[in-house]
Amino acid sequence: MRRSAVSSGEIILLSNTSSRPASVSGAETNLLQGSPPGSPFTVCDELSCARSLRNHRVGVFRDSAGAGQLQQPLCRSCEPDTNGSTAREVDAGRWLMRGPGACLVSCICPSTLKGWYKVIVKTGDRPRLLVDSVVLGIIGGLSAQLFIWTLRLSLKIFLFSLAGYHPPGLQEEGGVLREVIGPHGLWLIPLATTVGGLLSGALVYGLAPETEGHGTDTVVKALHWTGGAIRARVAPVKMLASAITIGSGGSAGREGPTALITAGFGSAYAKLLHRSEYERRLVVLMGMAAGLSAIFRSPIGTAIFAVEVLYGGMDFEAGALIYCMLAAIVAYAVNGWFVGWQSLFQVPTHLYAAGLADYGWYIALGGASGILASILPEVFYRFRDVFAALPIPAWIKPGIGGLLLGMMALRLPQVLGGGYGWIQEAIDGRLALGLLLVLVVAKMLALSFTVSSGGSGGIFAPSLFVGSMLGGVFAAIAHVPPAGLVIVGMAAVFAGAARVPIATLLMVVEMTGGYQLLVPAGLAVMLSFVIQINLSSFFKYSSLYEAQVGGRSDSPAHIAEHVQIALRLLEQGKIVLPPPITHLHLAALLQSGVALDLPDGSQLVIGALRPESPWVGKQLQSRTLTGSIVDSKVAAILRGKTVLRARPETVLQPGDRLLMIASQQAQAELLEHLVPPSVSAGPTNTVGVS
Repeated sequence: MRRSAVSSGEIILLSNTSSRPASVSGAETNLLQGSPPGSPFTVCDELSCARSLRNHRVGVFRDSAGAGQLQQPLCRSCEPDTNGSTAREVDAGRWLMRGPGACLVSCICPSTLKGWYKVIVKTGDRPRLLVDSVVLGIIGGLSAQLFIWTLRLSLKIFLFSLAGYHPPGLQEEGGVLREVIGPHGLWLIPLATTVGGLLSGALVYGLAPETEGHGTDTVVKALHWTGGAIRARVAPVKMLASAITIGSGGSAGREGPTALITAGFGSAYAKLLHRSEYERRLVVLMGMAAGLSAIFRSPIGTAIFAVEVLYGGMDFEAGALIYCMLAAIVAYAVNGWFVGWQSLFQVPTHLYAAGLADYGWYIALGGASGILASILPEVFYRFRDVFAALPIPAWIKPGIGGLLLGMMALRLPQVLGGGYGWIQEAIDGRLALGLLLVLVVAKMLALSFTVSSGGSGGIFAPSLFVGSMLGGVFAAIAHVPPAGLVIVGMAAVFAGAARVPIATLLMVVEMTGGYQLLVPAGLAVMLSFVIQINLSSFFKYSSLYEAQVGGRSDSPAHIAEHVQIALRLLEQGKIVLPPPITHLHLAALLQSGVALDLPDGSQLVIGALRPESPWVGKQLQSRTLTGSIVDSKVAAILRGKTVLRARPETVLQPGDRLLMIASQQAQAELLEHLVPPSVSAGPTNTVGVS
């Protein structure tokens, strides 16, 4: 190998090597000065004839004047460049390129990308998570497009070909806003919905039972209880099962499946890169936000939805918001390249602007939406309990639900699918008052037949359908243009039923482009939310998302964190305890027999699990609870020097110290299972979370 100086017309690729030239020419000095700080690249001037280049990739360069040309790497023999000169390439995968001056050159080969990734990883978790946001945004956008393609294929097979029925579709999605009934009428619809339900049930209960239902609740449960861990098979099974359910006419939406599909890809991505539980939860949230953004074309609303849906009491996973926002925006951009940038629904150019006198109708709509939002979860989950009690194999139940739905569709085909086309019809004022009233009730039943029976589909679109029909009813009664009240009704019903008021308000506005309605929509949404919170307290089921918890302090994912923080603060003396209590560990305080009073009247207590307790060897979720113990809750488990999160699948061992929230009456009954603090083992000295 010979050494050669680099002339002003030659540009050498920065390569992943530690060698540097002994002397640097003027052109090379500019090159070195242009190298970014901390770059994994250095400059090498060892050149050789292009005789042995194999399997090398092309390089990319930028010169200081913004000009230059890109040379292809040579293979086995010297070849002239575009200027007629002999181009030489750098040995061992380095290239020599020519341009008008000193340039900064970077490589897109895999080893170089890996080097840059290592630099990003070493800079801390925030830059790494920002990169994850972009990656998950791309994955989310592409996954949503794949799901839509699968869904359209299923529609062609089942509803269009088998049943001969075409519901009205949105023009922005390539559909036609016109209902088409085939030569056999509606009589084949029950066949399509039943077959779809049976196929979906067999797929779900045969491969991944956790994919049954509406999907978003599965993600919420995983984020609270399993640290965001979702099995790899969940995403493809959910995609196929939901496409079959909705494509065969099932009364369900695309939001829940998309949330679980993209969250599942996020979980697999975190596992592949060996991320911590904390980062895995963030990545799963990014995936969910990205998928929903692509489906609904609502980047801001879906990002807030991802951090708001976890909690039913106006709390947020605030630390994830910036990453979810970036992922949602990237997914929105990716989706826009495929389908454009229009809103899902078309609304009049000049929406009906409400005057002060007209706000009474929006207030009345908000109140009615709150009542309906309280009833919807109760109906949905009561039907689930009925189907669960049927003494037949689980995979058959979605088929029964499909049959019931098909029979209803013989008279009311509007209840099939998500119903976006019919929502557009309501916005345009083409539905009669009587039909609007009937569809409010019929859609709730149709949703329950499909999803409560174990079918795979979302609840967002059907809830919007119910709200839009309710808004159409008020518009017909008030004799006003329907678009405003229909859009506000969509937002108000789902915001209350799902307890996500802020996200729903923004999502519906972005989906319709009805930004002029932010004030009346905000009024109706908040009124609906407040009424639903109070009214649903009289019902067994208070929210469409059963896995929601009240706030961060109620989440199992955060309870152990709070215990760890309390232990650390007490250990460091940052909390002043009243005399005669001095600087102690929280565990030591509880071990001494001092129970801590909580605002709701219960107490935080600790006790060691007796070896003879029937709880030993059982999972937390499998314990037998009787009497007042039913209302107690295990906040954390102290095993040795480690604080364990109280997950449903955690198996209890003799001697585990259970940190519990219990009433005074329950504490007396807990003595059957726990050794009192005064005689149990000593406290933990070091805190770790697992």
